[in-house]
Amino acid sequence: MPERLTDAQLTDLERTLRRQRSELDTEQARMAGSLAEVRSARSDSDTDDEHDPEGPTLSSEWSRISGLTTELEARSAAIDRALQRVETGDYGVCIRCGLPIGFDRLDALPAAELCITCARRA
Repeated sequence: MPERLTDAQLTDLERTLRRQRSELDTEQARMAGSLAEVRSARSDSDTDDEHDPEGPTLSSEWSRISGLTTELEARSAAIDRALQRVETGDYGVCIRCGLPIGFDRLDALPAAELCITCARRA
């Protein structure tokens, strides 16, 4: 069974979570700008993207960017939940079984909510 995190491990993982959250904020802002550009191009009545042989249609770009935005939001929410668990002292503890989540798992996936055993069952 994995051991509870040391203070040094917890500090390192919290730093990683905060860095990842910052990077996601930057990426979300970039995606918002891209969506605004596509929205503007879609509202331009002179744009005929359905017959543009040079690239994807505006509709497919909208769909792609929207999907990426949804994924980024989900990842941000997972990191926010992990940071909340750091604040409450529950970080590194499986939300399903209550056992410690191994450092190696958290090092690979800092926002992990489940220990490896529960993740395999899910």
